[in-house]
Amino acid sequence: MPHEETILILDFGSQYTQLIARRIRELKVYSEIQPHSFSIQEIAALNPAGIILSGGPMSVYDDNSPQIDNEIFNMNIPVLGICYGLQLICNAHGGKVEPAKSREYGKAELEISEGDGVLSEVSNNSVVWMSHGDYVTKMPEGFIVTSRTANSPICSISNPEKRIYGLQFHPEVAHTIEGEKILKNFVFDVCKCRGVWTPEHFIESSINEIKKQTGESNVICALSGGVDSTVAALLVHKAIGEKLTCIHIDTGMMRKNESENFVKMFLGKYNIKLLHIDAGGIFLQRLKGVIDPEQKRKIIGKTFIDVFEEEANKLADAKFLVQGTLYPDVIESVSVKGKSVTIKTHHNVGGLPDKMNLKLIEPFRELFKDEVRQIGYEMGLPDEFISRHPFPGPGLAVRILGEITEERLAILREADDIFISEIRNYGIYKEIWQAFVVLLPVQTVGVMGDARTYENVVALRAVTSTDGMTADWYRFDSKLLEIVSNKIIRDVKGINRVVLDVSSKPPATIEWE
Repeated sequence: MPHEETILILDFGSQYTQLIARRIRELKVYSEIQPHSFSIQEIAALNPAGIILSGGPMSVYDDNSPQIDNEIFNMNIPVLGICYGLQLICNAHGGKVEPAKSREYGKAELEISEGDGVLSEVSNNSVVWMSHGDYVTKMPEGFIVTSRTANSPICSISNPEKRIYGLQFHPEVAHTIEGEKILKNFVFDVCKCRGVWTPEHFIESSINEIKKQTGESNVICALSGGVDSTVAALLVHKAIGEKLTCIHIDTGMMRKNESENFVKMFLGKYNIKLLHIDAGGIFLQRLKGVIDPEQKRKIIGKTFIDVFEEEANKLADAKFLVQGTLYPDVIESVSVKGKSVTIKTHHNVGGLPDKMNLKLIEPFRELFKDEVRQIGYEMGLPDEFISRHPFPGPGLAVRILGEITEERLAILREADDIFISEIRNYGIYKEIWQAFVVLLPVQTVGVMGDARTYENVVALRAVTSTDGMTADWYRFDSKLLEIVSNKIIRDVKGINRVVLDVSSKPPATIEWE
């Protein structure tokens, strides 16, 4: 989709590249990540307002390090190089980069000598975040040093005439106190962007695009009940109306009353054609006796496709399929070394077979999760739906360690419902990124009344995170844990012990399987 103004981010393998894109989007300016091999012709066709060269784990002088076509500096497009990007700028303009005696990692104070361009109105001694093993030892021609730190005599450089700037630190991370101001300076003062990337703007342009793309054809949408597919369905319906049919498959692996409540909300609020397929029996049958988590995922994915395909084939003349694919799914599959962009098979529908011959509509393939939520709010979805914690595609199947049975699903649903309800009652649901209960393949001895019991153990899991890439366990008030534990053991037949998972990601993952 063409955009009025774009900041192009060329990726050299930095762990922070997605974060740069998100920070620019937060300034209401569209940003797009492409591999470093994105050609001069492609850049010219995109016509970006500015270019950011990301950091990267390699050294510019390594034999196989990712390089850049130096012609980029002659395109009259402003350039900001971050860390590795700064070193590329130096190399291209006759400067020198060498390994530092010791790697600089962590916070440093910026001594500003020239507060121009990107450092405009940044405080002297402002705290910045360093993460580099190389540093500039000889200045590139035509550039001036604009700041230093105790360990980096050349910490930022600029060539205002050519509108090229380089930073040895990372303005995109929260530890750089005035990082947002630095990015604002580049985006608005240097690149002259206006900031028109808003949910309203996105909705309007997407509706026009979808109308153009689909014409008079019928469209189907795999509606999981999650935020992404639901918002995608509303957007497409706004564009094409009754030509859209949604298919919601209840896999039997949903949380307590989840499918029923979702269908009720959806049909009660929106006049959209919806087929509700109860396929729990088929999924359970195929999962019988399966313990290996990867096997579970494959069986669920394959069964979902089989059921979806059968239902979709009943719909006449469907030519398009709507999916809630997000930008991270797209850019995670772009290799720093290569150029191909392929969608991973774990998106909403699990990779539909080619023989279905449906063209994809992916309205959110340029958006991050928080942006989709904003679109959802704009389209009138209720807050309690949009702010729900993420839920894995295979559902409760990966929260039951061991075999999936109707009885074990029922036990887990009840325990999970108690946990989430009490978190909501306590008013802390939105402080937590994800909370759930895991049913363990372990039984322990207990005493209930005067009788000895030998029953199941469940683990409570709750984490805080911004994007799910890293996570820390949530510090609960002990009173709440006591309430949850007592209720689960008292009210859920089959559980006599509750434990708390206090591991962070990494080294642990958020889900147990």
